[in-house]
Amino acid sequence: MRIIDLSLPIVRSHLRWPIEQSVKGDLDAGDLFQATTLKVPCHGFTHVDAQRHFFAGAPTIDATPLAAVVGMADVIDLKDVQPNSAIDAARLAERADHIAPGAKIILATAWHQQRSFETAEFWRDAPYITRDGAEWLLSRGIETVAYDFPQDYVIRLLLDGDIRPRHEHVTHDVLLRNGIHMVEYISNTADIMASRVFLSAAPLKIPDADGAPARVYAIEEPMF
Repeated sequence: MRIIDLSLPIVRSHLRWPIEQSVKGDLDAGDLFQATTLKVPCHGFTHVDAQRHFFAGAPTIDATPLAAVVGMADVIDLKDVQPNSAIDAARLAERADHIAPGAKIILATAWHQQRSFETAEFWRDAPYITRDGAEWLLSRGIETVAYDFPQDYVIRLLLDGDIRPRHEHVTHDVLLRNGIHMVEYISNTADIMASRVFLSAAPLKIPDADGAPARVYAIEEPMF
């Protein structure tokens, strides 16, 4: 059995996701305990989206069924994608035509091997899902999708403060709108060798939140 950690580390200085971390207590000074306080955005680093992220009145992250984000998942090999490549319906049909309705899928581009998530190039040079690609995934009836790259083209524009309308955030507008669970910014997909793994992507249970951080991992050949 192999366990592959698919989570990004929560780093203190990041160009998109500022965090605040403080520590109370000093064990070296003789204090009884140490306790860390962390302030982190719910849509920073590896996380799960809820529909409330984009749609008023939609379910919040605490309503996410664990069965939707924990279970067997198909790994879609997209490791040959190049920077700024469009992942469209034709490419997905070529690589993922075998997936069944209700599937959980991991779109594995191994983008972390080409660009560090701590650099602007990770965002500006990323491959991205086209609208027809998102519609193809929707037509397959998938339940959950995990991405290891900034999956909407317009995400790169956020670095410049350019916030585009909802319809340009195509995976959110097509997939999230229709109740497909989205796990964003996983990493280390190059370490996955199997075409099917046990995926655990359970988000923190934060009442009324529109998303939540998750410690995501995959298990190859689970022994249960």
